Order: sequence, then C-alpha cells, then structure tokens
Amino acid sequence: MTPVGEQTVLITGSTDGLGKATARELAAQGATVLIHGRDPERVNATLAEIARDTGNRKGRGYCADLSDLAQVRRLAAEVAAHRDRLDLLINNAGTGGNAATRRRETSVDGYELIFAVNYLSHFLLTRRLVPLLEAAAPSRVVNVASVGQLPLDFDDLMMEKRHVPFDAYRKSKLAMIMFTIDLAAELSARGVTVNSLHPASLMDTKMVREWFGNASSTVQEGVDALMKIAVSPALDGVTGRYFDGKKESRANAQAYDTAARARLWRLSDELTEPRRKVG
Repeated sequence: MTPVGEQTVLITGSTDGLGKATARELAAQGATVLIHGRDPERVNATLAEIARDTGNRKGRGYCADLSDLAQVRRLAAEVAAHRDRLDLLINNAGTGGNAATRRRETSVDGYELIFAVNYLSHFLLTRRLVPLLEAAAPSRVVNVASVGQLPLDFDDLMMEKRHVPFDAYRKSKLAMIMFTIDLAAELSARGVTVNSLHPASLMDTKMVREWFGNASSTVQEGVDALMKIAVSPALDGVTGRYFDGKKESRANAQAYDTAARARLWRLSDELTEPRRKVG
C-alpha cells in the first residue's frame, strides 16, 4: 500500500458528517484529498476548514449532484483530467430521502431517488474511475454500506408499487454490497481491492437526526472503522468483503446469490449508460 501521505483520495459526500470527518483525518496524515459535494460554497468552505485545521493545502474540490447521472459522468471526467492516479475511492455519499414528506421521489434520470444517489451514481462513478485506480495499484475502493439491508425486488426495482423510504435505503445499501463483491472479482488481478462496510449504527449525522431524532454512536466511531478498511496495511490484498465496523461480517443472503448479482450488474449497466435501454 502506498503511504497515506502520498495518496490521492476521492470521497463522495465529504462536506458533512462521516465523509467530512474522514477527509479531515486523511488530510491530517498528508493525503491529497479530493472533496466532493453538491454545493460549491460548502465544498470551498470544507477545503478551507481542512486546510486551516490540518495545514494540508493539497486538496481540491469537485461539485456534482449525484441524482443526475450526467453530472456523475462529468465528475469522473474532471477527476481524470486533473489526476493521473487515484489511490483510494470512498463511496460515501447517501440520502435517506425527504424526512418531512417521506414520499417517493425520482432522480433527474427518472429513477427512484434513494437508489439512484446511494447506488447507481457510485456504480457509474467507480467504473469510470477504474483506469485511475489501476494506475495507482495497489489501490482501494471502499463502499459505505449499512447493517440495514433488504433484498432487491427485481420486479419493482424502482419501488413504484410499494415505496417505504427506509426500505429503499436498505435496498440501496445491499446493492452497494452486491456491487462490491462483483467489482472485487473483476479487479482482483489488477491490484485494486474493493470492500464495503457498515461504519457505525445511527451516527450523529444530519440524516440520522432528521430521520431518527437521536444518535446512538459518534461520527468518530465511524471514522475509525472506515480508516481501518481504507488505509490499514493489515487489509492489503483483502477484497470482496463486508465489514460491520472493524470486523468482517456477513451481509444479507442475497449478496451471495450470483444470479441476483449478475442481474443487478446488467440492469445497473443499462440504467447508467445512455447508449443502452432497459428491455
């Protein structure tokens, strides 16, 4: 593994919560951290805050709304234009939907919003960034998932028949774990490891406060778990695994169903690539 101080790291959703705290930790160790967010002002404020707190001014900001796949493609292209390698990609950004209305919403592309932001955007972004990850090998991808998982219903993938926000969230997180397993297999011979984790339960983040009111763990607990999976030398070569905190664990049974994973990958490819249509 490349020393942390020499790494270039992209963290999606890094202007708040777990992503921001992890960005600060990596910057403090000398990494070049690429900050991502939707709001240019918040991205710039985060960069300035991290530079002030850590003395590390190597960071750069990128803006993209992950509910718009065209912006995801642009994000990948901008990173590739500025960087020739990427040592670590942390797919962290996520949404639980609108806590006030709790209604089904759709993305710019017409997909169920939670599934689109939490999963489809990262499926597309990661695949577009594979050449940069390969250039930095040995490199890592860490997908932030959740212990809350629910099997996908392929007959109602966009939850048009029955939509419950927390169920949509759990399905999106299981999709991330399923993607982790297959991407790990695809990249295993290329020096790129791919793992997923549940960082901590109900961390004290904006999303948790909006949906549940009270937190049951700190953001720092999540950072500690994420940092282990992201940069610990003990995980050199470890790939395709799911972690609950710092310990390897087992995901929902559907994650280990090869046919379900193959179906999800095919559909995800069709949904994220404009030249293809779902038939």
